[in-house]
Amino acid sequence: APDALTCTTARDRAQEQIRAHIGRMSAYEFQRLVADLLRGLGWYVPWIAGPGKDGGVDIVGFRDPLGATARRLKVQVTQGAGLVDIARLRSFVGVLHDDDIGLFVAACGFTRDAEEFARVQARRRVTLLDLEGLVELWGQNYAKLDDAARRRLPLQPVWWLAGEGVSPNTDRAEIPPG
Repeated sequence: APDALTCTTARDRAQEQIRAHIGRMSAYEFQRLVADLLRGLGWYVPWIAGPGKDGGVDIVGFRDPLGATARRLKVQVTQGAGLVDIARLRSFVGVLHDDDIGLFVAACGFTRDAEEFARVQARRRVTLLDLEGLVELWGQNYAKLDDAARRRLPLQPVWWLAGEGVSPNTDRAEIPPG
């Protein structure tokens, strides 16, 4: 049917639109987007790097407003083309102290070697977050984001009623005209 749209196609189109929206952001707008997400997750973000050299850290966060009771979160953010490789990840891990938590956010994703390197870190914990993971966390925590954050990446969920026009075998929904 001409009005049939697969759920998979709808998700793919949405991801393309989100990727394009984020791709139009400057590096500093993308950093602010990541900082917005961290605030929505309950982190206090007292520092976001400005233009110029940042020493390998773009954002610093703490669990409490004074940074006195918890480990420090150091974040590296990139939206550039090409997967983040192990050399770039090693460079970031090199700026982490034993008590730091590292978060590397890369809209472009990571090589398998970089992912494996992050998994085996024992003393310096580092988490990798690609664009799909960022968008998933954004959606899960949307209600906790402030208005400025929601304007920066305005998402709207779409719900499909299972069994009503959706075939579990084809992941297809009939979209009524108009």
